[in-house]
Amino acid sequence: MAGVPVSRAAAPDLRRSVLAAAVVGVAVMAAVDEIVFHQILGWHHFYDRSTLSVGLLSDGLLHSAELIALVGGFFWYADLRRRGALLPRAAWGGFLLGAGAFQLFDGIVDHKVLRLHQIRYGVHLLPYDVVWNAAAVVLLLLGAWVTWRVRSRHGRDVP
Repeated sequence: MAGVPVSRAAAPDLRRSVLAAAVVGVAVMAAVDEIVFHQILGWHHFYDRSTLSVGLLSDGLLHSAELIALVGGFFWYADLRRRGALLPRAAWGGFLLGAGAFQLFDGIVDHKVLRLHQIRYGVHLLPYDVVWNAAAVVLLLLGAWVTWRVRSRHGRDVP
């Protein structure tokens, strides 16, 4: 057809495949945290150092940010796939890296450094903190391993 640009398949792009899926991983882990721990279990809100209304507002803002990241990450992922530049296994590694990064950031920065909230109140926190952060490290290690395997299989062909 005249006037319609012909798109060629792009070269596989490891970095962008990992990053796009990492954005999705961060968003999904934020959703799991918010749905399970904030809503279903009611253990905490994103910001617990004020009133219940402020806590609910902070949960809504977290949910909004998570949805924006989820939509943006999926659009990025879809664009890579459409152009033939997506490496699906690398994307799985990125997803795990993003999920683990969110979990570890939340466990260290939000829970301990900024003290925005704790995992749970009225209990001994050490077992909860250990499981929370250990789960994050497991996700990060799995993501790094998957990404490393993809890079080693594709060698220098993958940017």
